[in-house]
Amino acid sequence: MLTAKQHELLQFIQRRLEESGISPSFEEMKEALDLKSKSGVHRLISALEERGFIRRLPNRARALEVLREPEDVNAGGRKTPTSNDNVVEFKAPAAAPAPANDVVEIPLHGRIAAGAPIEAFEDHQSLPVPAALLGAGEHYALEVSGDSMIEAGIFDGDFALVRKTDTARDGEIVVALVRGEEATLKYLRRDSGQVVLDPANASYEPQIYSQNEVQVQGKLAGLLRRYH
Repeated sequence: MLTAKQHELLQFIQRRLEESGISPSFEEMKEALDLKSKSGVHRLISALEERGFIRRLPNRARALEVLREPEDVNAGGRKTPTSNDNVVEFKAPAAAPAPANDVVEIPLHGRIAAGAPIEAFEDHQSLPVPAALLGAGEHYALEVSGDSMIEAGIFDGDFALVRKTDTARDGEIVVALVRGEEATLKYLRRDSGQVVLDPANASYEPQIYSQNEVQVQGKLAGLLRRYH
């Protein structure tokens, strides 16, 4: 049995995973649930994890997986009334899919800055990626250069797995093409008619551009890291 807040958080996490493939940040969860502090989010996450409704994925920043689906959600995605609206029952999926061990080749398009923007160049290499890391859509990979996203768990030398799209919401990590010639990996934010590319490193300042100077070329779908 879950409390209403636990149910609300689980549903929010599930929606974000379905839409972007990336778990929401604790700040986003705090705002979505109208909580006063992130400590409340931590308590809800821990409770869901202890009860086996979610799990944290190792070696991935902000990575959560929903293990159970709500029993009280109909085909339209709306909650079915229950006798006690403060407590929600959950059930496990009827049959969990087998893990995907297939490897697919996706284009590797050079390096992308996680610092000051650098040119993202096209070459003709490819990168083998476990199919389980990729969701729906067309993907490509970029090698990360720089340390401006380290607080999001993205390090120099990582391979960013990117789902092609030209749209993104505030708070999502995107590949942004700046002034048609330089690309960078940053959090996207819009403010007063301008586009702000926020780093995840306190040593770096946000980059602010006019709307016509920035073009979204994809959203972060996953990371690969090689250990030498």
